Amino acid sequence: MSSKLIRGTFILTLGTMISKVLGLFYVIPFYDIVGKAGTELYGYSYVPYTIFLSIATAGVPLAVSKFISKYNALGEYAVGRKLFKSGVIVMLFSGIVAFLVMYISAPLLAEMSVKDKAQVEKMEDVVTVIRAVSFALIIVPFMSLIRGFFQGHQSMGPSAVSQVVEQIVRIGFLLVGAYVVLNIMDGSIVTAVSVATFAAFVGAMGSLGVLFWYWFKRKPHLDELLEEDKGTMDISLREMYKEILLYAAPFVFVGIANPLFQLIDQLTFSRAMVQIGQGDLAGGAFSILNFQSHKLVIIPVSLATAFSLTLVPSITKSFVENDRKSMSRELNQTFQVVMFLTLPAVVGLSLLAHPMYTVFYENDPLGTEILRVYAPVAILFALFSVTAAILQGINEQRFTILSLLVGLLVKLSLNIPLIKMFETQGAVYATTLGYLVAIIINMYVIKAYSGYRFRLVLRRGLLIVLFTFAMWVVSGISYELLTLVLSPASKFQSIIIVLICALAGAVVYFYLGLKSRLVYFLFGNRVDRVMQKLRLRI
Repeated sequence: MSSKLIRGTFILTLGTMISKVLGLFYVIPFYDIVGKAGTELYGYSYVPYTIFLSIATAGVPLAVSKFISKYNALGEYAVGRKLFKSGVIVMLFSGIVAFLVMYISAPLLAEMSVKDKAQVEKMEDVVTVIRAVSFALIIVPFMSLIRGFFQGHQSMGPSAVSQVVEQIVRIGFLLVGAYVVLNIMDGSIVTAVSVATFAAFVGAMGSLGVLFWYWFKRKPHLDELLEEDKGTMDISLREMYKEILLYAAPFVFVGIANPLFQLIDQLTFSRAMVQIGQGDLAGGAFSILNFQSHKLVIIPVSLATAFSLTLVPSITKSFVENDRKSMSRELNQTFQVVMFLTLPAVVGLSLLAHPMYTVFYENDPLGTEILRVYAPVAILFALFSVTAAILQGINEQRFTILSLLVGLLVKLSLNIPLIKMFETQGAVYATTLGYLVAIIINMYVIKAYSGYRFRLVLRRGLLIVLFTFAMWVVSGISYELLTLVLSPASKFQSIIIVLICALAGAVVYFYLGLKSRLVYFLFGNRVDRVMQKLRLRI
């Protein structure tokens, strides 16, 4: 893997990880402020918002980065700048349209989400919070264009920093706003959650400010690239947007893949639970599934998301230059790193489900059970994200749409039957099967159209599985011993359990990785520099 790709991957990975961690830990005080009813209401608004957001941005960051990377590799720097100038107007327009559509259709979305038509007041509450979050759609598409422009120039810093600033501003406004409404102004839960969802708009404004600062700082360098432009291509805006749409369509589907799976739950979960006589539990169980547990499960996926963002420009460059050797090397590296970091994380999360759920929310047997079953699915989220990015990099994005549609069909077909059989866990099983089918299709297409062989990944993957098993044994023994004297039903004691078990497992896992030299194969000489700084010796 080239040093530039590793540096870009590290920067964007770090930014994404920090952003995801912030997005995880804020739920502790937020849950304490608004409770289960508030998070349920919050979840009803954020799933449709995410879908509208992905459609409004039209896969812009990845599509634009792929487009600009392609023409920069050919020395046609002016093509990318021309796209950027016209794209500013297009994205502002698409953002306003998306905002208006979501704002106006809020009653319909609420009616689809709340199955009990007698709960008119609840539907009105859902309408309110959906409309509050819709304002963010005005700004985010424009912001995404700027991120994509920088990523196309292999500059990941602006995206990483703006993501972190966006989260800090959003979370700060969300927590302070919700607290003030409920505890100082003596307002309602609906008002507090509406302020919390409106925080998405405030966070986007903070991110946009950071991106403007980067733009003015780096514009001289970008103008120097224009002076090196070959000027042999004169591509019309129509041709540009045709190419962008071809790139963007799969990115849209990838971006809304997880929200679409969640939307299926939102539209079918309550109905299935009512049919088996569990209607009274449906609201709380849905909140645990689509908000509480999902917030924890999605964290290990952040690494894969960052890799998919950095993969596209790099693989596009190798593909355009017909450098299959470099492309194969980068794919080997990426699959292994994603597995090396994601697999132990999801296994550990499943093992420590009880204390983890208690730390972030409360001692809840149903929440613990759902999290334990749901955690391993994160590895599928990660693999789908990476394989979809690879397909786009080798210009086979049409199969991304096919695989996702097949996966969604599996989810939709099995969701209600499995919920009737296994209750809330059934929704998790349906999601697992849907993603598994989609990933198998993606892997088959990658092998067929790029000639890539999975032999090395399979061999190293087996080694990673063995290391993860050793980690699981050590963490499991630690957990059993600690629970003899500590209770995972207590928040403070759960923190101690999680820290000790996670540390014990991590030490064993990375020790095995270092002794086997696997870490060096994956991360190169940077491992020695880190070890020297930490003054560690294996």
